[in-house]
Amino acid sequence: MVDVDLARFFDRVNHDILMARVARKVKDKHVLKLVRAYLESGVMVDGVHVRTEEGTPQGGPLSPLLANILLDDLDKELEGRGHTFCRYADDCNIYVRSRRAGERVMESVKRFLQERLRLVVNEEKSAVDRPWKRKFLGFSFTHGKDTTRIRIATPSLARAKTRIRQLTWRWKGQSMDRTMTDLNAYLRGWGNYFALTQAPRPLSDLDEWVRRRLRAIVWHQWKKPKARARNMIRLGIPANKAWEWAYSGKKAWRISGSAPLHRALGNAYWRAQGLVSLKELQRARYS
Repeated sequence: MVDVDLARFFDRVNHDILMARVARKVKDKHVLKLVRAYLESGVMVDGVHVRTEEGTPQGGPLSPLLANILLDDLDKELEGRGHTFCRYADDCNIYVRSRRAGERVMESVKRFLQERLRLVVNEEKSAVDRPWKRKFLGFSFTHGKDTTRIRIATPSLARAKTRIRQLTWRWKGQSMDRTMTDLNAYLRGWGNYFALTQAPRPLSDLDEWVRRRLRAIVWHQWKKPKARARNMIRLGIPANKAWEWAYSGKKAWRISGSAPLHRALGNAYWRAQGLVSLKELQRARYS
């Protein structure tokens, strides 16, 4: 696989080349004038307006569309060569049969981008490698004996866990309702995006980990042993076990993984509370 990443793409787009590509399809001069004004609107640097001679505004709603218009030439070139590829904005993966073919394609794509579009490939982030060793838009692949499946890339899972830790930090001092609202909003968006995965085990693992973090929050909010024991008894834990764990000296995270608390605040409890399940989102997407 040839993994192509363009160096500072949104900073280096040539305005004249881009406008020529836009003008191929857009004939209304007023629209073209607006696009040119958008490109040349400039940026604020230390409170001073600086005019932009090249590039598109990063984060601007029009920038990804303009990137796709400009790189349509690359798509047509790859199609003409008969390559299998996938591209979104400035990220592109080209699938070839061997490393030697990949290295040859990489060099020819570099020349095409430099000569035709005046764009430079980021040497550090681009590579010729096995597909399951690279990532694209947050996804990667698993390599089996008879099949290759789409999976969630490891860095994507790591970033998700970092964000979930922030949302479920038990020292935030906010209500469980607010925590659940914020957490569900994130899980729903993340889960719907990554529902494409064909290796769903990490979704189940994340669901389990999220529930454990929420159990730790609940244990922390119950605070005193008497409140902890009463709540566990109310949730169906035998009184002797409830009092035993309520007076345990173990920390909240350790308790959150215990059998009694897992039983009291199990899957059914969190489903009743409306907690979003990543695994169920994925099932619903493809049921």
